[in-house]
Amino acid sequence: MGQLDGKTALVTGATSGIGLASARALAAEGAYVFLTGRRKEQLDEVVAGIGADRATGIRADVTDLADLDRVMAAVGETSRGLDILFANAGIAEIAPLGAITWEHYTDTFNTNVGGVVFAVQKALPLLNDGSSIILCGSSVAIKASPAMSVYAATKAAVRSLGRTWAAELTDRGVRVNTIAPGPTETPGLLGLSPDEEQLRAALTATVPMNRLARPEETADVVVFLASDHSSFMTGTEVHVDGGASQV
Repeated sequence: MGQLDGKTALVTGATSGIGLASARALAAEGAYVFLTGRRKEQLDEVVAGIGADRATGIRADVTDLADLDRVMAAVGETSRGLDILFANAGIAEIAPLGAITWEHYTDTFNTNVGGVVFAVQKALPLLNDGSSIILCGSSVAIKASPAMSVYAATKAAVRSLGRTWAAELTDRGVRVNTIAPGPTETPGLLGLSPDEEQLRAALTATVPMNRLARPEETADVVVFLASDHSSFMTGTEVHVDGGASQV
């Protein structure tokens, strides 16, 4: 028996990193998982790994409203509603202040903020009473990281959205919480620099626990926030960063 038996979950951006680890962890605890990503081949691999009887992959870009409509239609066809939404999809790119372009700004905000806003909005009719919405923030929203100002601003916006939505949805018993991962061993993070080892060393030096997180460690927190073990938590932010933003 898993702690999420009988639950239905949706994870956006689930083909790598924290999203992938979370989709696997939710399924391992008994949830049926819908997962999205922009690359069908990777989606198919993830579904095969989890098991086609436990997961459905849907190719979708969270910045495309028609794609989001298709995702919600697929979830709706089950007639089970939605118990867990992990709005995880996001992008990051290094850009110091003098190098920020309009494209960098709009792409980052459209994905990291717009993608969250409209994924949650379009999921509202499907959410069962007592559902859990989990947003993916970041520790850089409260602790400066050079050349990451636009990304950090998007994650601060996500944190703010989480507070407001938690207040808006209490009448339905829907909880909204935000996770704030720190430096994590993901392709998205380590791919930000052509010198992966140098970046890993620099990031490790910012973490009091003297290592990067494994995606599975953040996924465990996602499962906790999805489960009844966090039943009296809403509007909060949980930092999973080895103390990087707190110590």
